[in-house]
Amino acid sequence: MEYDSMERLMVCRNFLQMPLVQAVNRYMQTNEETEVPYIVSQLVQYAEKHGVCGNIWQQFLLRTLCDGENTAAVTIEQVGTYGTGLQSALAMDMKVLWPYLHSTANDLFGCAFLDAYMPSQPKEDVCLQALTQAMTACRTPDEGTVALLMHYTTYGRGKLARYMAFRINSQNRLVGIEEFPHLAWDDLISYQAQKEKLLQNTVNFIENRGANNVLLTGARGTGKSTAVKSLVWQYHEQGLRLLQIERGQLAMLPGMMEKLSLVKSKKFIIFLDDLSFDEDEKEYKYLKSAIDGGVTPQPDNVLIYATSNRRHLLKETWKDRNDEMDEVYRDDSTNESISLSDRFGLIIHYAAPTQDEYLAIIDHELRKAGIVLDKKELRILGVRWEMEHSGRNGRIAQQFVKWYLGNKK
Repeated sequence: MEYDSMERLMVCRNFLQMPLVQAVNRYMQTNEETEVPYIVSQLVQYAEKHGVCGNIWQQFLLRTLCDGENTAAVTIEQVGTYGTGLQSALAMDMKVLWPYLHSTANDLFGCAFLDAYMPSQPKEDVCLQALTQAMTACRTPDEGTVALLMHYTTYGRGKLARYMAFRINSQNRLVGIEEFPHLAWDDLISYQAQKEKLLQNTVNFIENRGANNVLLTGARGTGKSTAVKSLVWQYHEQGLRLLQIERGQLAMLPGMMEKLSLVKSKKFIIFLDDLSFDEDEKEYKYLKSAIDGGVTPQPDNVLIYATSNRRHLLKETWKDRNDEMDEVYRDDSTNESISLSDRFGLIIHYAAPTQDEYLAIIDHELRKAGIVLDKKELRILGVRWEMEHSGRNGRIAQQFVKWYLGNKK
């Protein structure tokens, strides 16, 4: 098999910035054996760092393509599609990469143990698995080019392809959440009317139809946050992503929304959990401006979903309604306190579950674990647990299930 120098890459020139690839290029040109120990050590470090299994050389190349620090991936992310010129340029790169992609570390460097490597802690990478399967099915470089372009179109690149949910760090950068907690949509018991409204709004958003920002209010522990996370899990393959922002980070919201607007291949739900403000807090003004009222309109690919135990997010006291309060225009203060929640086009209320609904949640979760209690025992144990705690809701039902599974004989 003949190998061209990777120096000939045009679209994927990010490869050339990697010390490992630089060492491989030198070795392929000079056949200098002193390069091999460094190459092998870098591949071992790569496998252990990322939990990569199997043909490590091939997985290194494919994962670098998944990361998408190249012109094709960036263009598709920002534009949402690609032209024939870009496809032709990428096809020339694929002809260079093709023999490398179909070789092993033993073929290139005489190091067979890297061809079936098992790291200390294997990690599942759905994005890498999808590209590996797609490229394995290709028989020619041209087919490989189309497969890679379709991969970027479907999954995106880098962190946005690899993770479903994100948070913001202190440098105002996205950080992927490795273990994203969620329940399957069908495991959300009761609240069918609320689920239907939330589901339809989210589907409309994904399909570029009219969709509103959403405020989910009501009793604690009723599954408001869980419903949002479940939707992201259900539709992440359609490009839906979640970004959780804390109340203290709301000043970053306008700038972050502007950044997200550049990623045309993805839809983003900015998630504000357990949101409320005291009367002396001013962070809510950033949220008001971002939703409706700023100079820059809210991007088409960004919605805000918030949860709160309060129907009106800004705290208002009876003193605020006192006729003897200092402010001359009392109605202005009242309007200010309720105007934030008015900016959410869809407000969904979650009431505390009935006892039957509470017991149905317990029954459903126990059945998932292979346990069926008769109705009388279920009611006795469930009601007793409810009375020993602070009432009944989905969270307390889940706590009962954990207790029961941990203590059953």
